[in-house]
Amino acid sequence: MRELLLITISGKDKPGLTATITSVLSRYSIPILDIGQSVIHNHLSLGMLIEVPKESASSPILKDLLFTAHTLGIEIDFSPITTKEYHQWVGEQGKPRYLLSLLGRKITSEQLERVTTVVANHGLGIDTISRLSGRVPLEDERDPGTGKACIEFSLRGAPQDVDRFRAELLDITDSLGVDIALQEDNIFRRTRRLVVFDMDSTLITSEVIDELAREAGSGELVAAVTEQAMRGELDFTESLKKRVATLEGLEESTLQKVAERLQLTEGAEHLFRNLHRLGFKTAILSGGFTYFGRYLQQKLNIDYVFANELEIVDGKMTGKVTGQVVDGKRKAELLEEIATKEGIRLEQTVAVGDGANDLPMLGKAGLGIAFRAKPIVRETAKQAISTLGLDAILYLIGFRDRDALEA
Repeated sequence: MRELLLITISGKDKPGLTATITSVLSRYSIPILDIGQSVIHNHLSLGMLIEVPKESASSPILKDLLFTAHTLGIEIDFSPITTKEYHQWVGEQGKPRYLLSLLGRKITSEQLERVTTVVANHGLGIDTISRLSGRVPLEDERDPGTGKACIEFSLRGAPQDVDRFRAELLDITDSLGVDIALQEDNIFRRTRRLVVFDMDSTLITSEVIDELAREAGSGELVAAVTEQAMRGELDFTESLKKRVATLEGLEESTLQKVAERLQLTEGAEHLFRNLHRLGFKTAILSGGFTYFGRYLQQKLNIDYVFANELEIVDGKMTGKVTGQVVDGKRKAELLEEIATKEGIRLEQTVAVGDGANDLPMLGKAGLGIAFRAKPIVRETAKQAISTLGLDAILYLIGFRDRDALEA
């Protein structure tokens, strides 16, 4: 009768350790059914599930392994596995799995305790925990507000109530100032190819219409209308027309003046350099204005820009926009049109935005991310980033800091 054994090894890592252990198994022609290894601060943890053929006896194998472990100065343990347990493990193959990303300026034990408790309460197991962010020296002198950390959990199983699971994770983000993203672990997560962005308060830190309104002397009125629209309390097209009407008579030269003082959001340049070096297509889908979208396109090497066109006659704004308004519905349509043109499945797309008019495209994209968003958007979108910069998106599509092609 075949014998199944789980071998667990721990101790200080050294070159050739795994090769030495597996050479013992090789002498007995032992099949390896599963294997996993991790190293944290030069301390190795190695697990192997082996099958001892019925024509072999396990005693000589275990004796040789124990002797080898002793000479290497490591701990080794053996646990028998029943065939029933093995078949249950095999039966889990192909079932949904999830990836949970914990993002913050710094990861704390309280955050880990809260997250892992919720995971356990929903009946999920944790297979692996990986650090995606880079190593930080103890004497790190960076501003605490600019640091970034990300830990990714690979979860086994599926919660019975995904919405409740997400709601409980959201409670943690609200109380501990951390972001938590939950994605199904599938092939599309590893093959994203198109990332589209809202512009105002997403790629840049301000709302351009508010900046233009200050120049026109209608700042307070426009800011109030903008806030209503972003909270979803006012139809976007109606709000756009009301705000743009206050710009009537403003000199065209004001556009350049405003563009030059726009501030990119934290992490934007790092994100775009890496996305383009990795072959991603990028786009701005904005309810703002084409002039500023083109300005950012040149700055960040963006592939597509779709926004609203301000009407200008005799060098002055008329207080109107021309052409089809880019509202929430149009953003979702444009996402699909670009994906089709590039031969990219919607499941391979990422959409990033902060306002209510971004929700249609966030819902249509394979990965929709509410970035530093209004409460209604953050609660509705499946993913949200509020504590880190735009380059945290790289973590959600599976990149580690050490993968970065450009710092």
